[in-house]
Amino acid sequence: MFAEQMASAINDARTLTRLDDLSKAIWQGWGANAVTDDQAQELASLIHARRLVVRGEVKPVGIPPGRPSIFPPRRVQRTPVRSVAIARRRHLAASGPMPPSLACKFTVGELAALRIVTDEVREKGHCDRSLGEIAARAGIGRTTAQNAIRAAAAMGLLTVQERRREGQKNLPNVVRIVSREWQQWIKRGGQGAGRSASKAIGFKKTDPTDKGFKERRENGIPPEASEPESRSQNT
Repeated sequence: MFAEQMASAINDARTLTRLDDLSKAIWQGWGANAVTDDQAQELASLIHARRLVVRGEVKPVGIPPGRPSIFPPRRVQRTPVRSVAIARRRHLAASGPMPPSLACKFTVGELAALRIVTDEVREKGHCDRSLGEIAARAGIGRTTAQNAIRAAAAMGLLTVQERRREGQKNLPNVVRIVSREWQQWIKRGGQGAGRSASKAIGFKKTDPTDKGFKERRENGIPPEASEPESRSQNT
């Protein structure tokens, strides 16, 4: 019942603010078990599609012709040392930010951005850093970070809650991961990534006491006598 009401409200929404409120209500309902994971993902996809429609109908008011915004133009973000940025993005992409079945759909730069999002979600449950912050931490450009989040949202892996403010600079979007596979990957720490690398790959512990050596010593047999036999057993 709750899911049907939310779907109807999304289709009737005419403003981005209304869609943001509905998105918040959906995730509150998800936390209260009013909707299942699948229903929440379907509603998030509806909100994303409705946002595209509403955004196309919005017409800027009070902005001079030829100028896209009343705010100063954004400065172009450039890394001071390109080689360092390349190494950083490769390291982050190789650290396992998401399951391989999902990671294969993104580029190295996009995976680096999603690694920053994953770390934020692991710590706070969501990511509210700006695109500029995500790009700087990942060693990529702002557009690459934006493309990564948009692509993941289009696949239904995460949701993006916009926080618009009239007459003021908008607050950074709130990104939440809704993919069940991705969420389980984060809970496990990601195989081969960071802290879990020692758990995923290791050696079997052996008994430090060699009982055979002790018996040979008590019987007066030198250790070298059994060495060839032990080697043949190992081979």
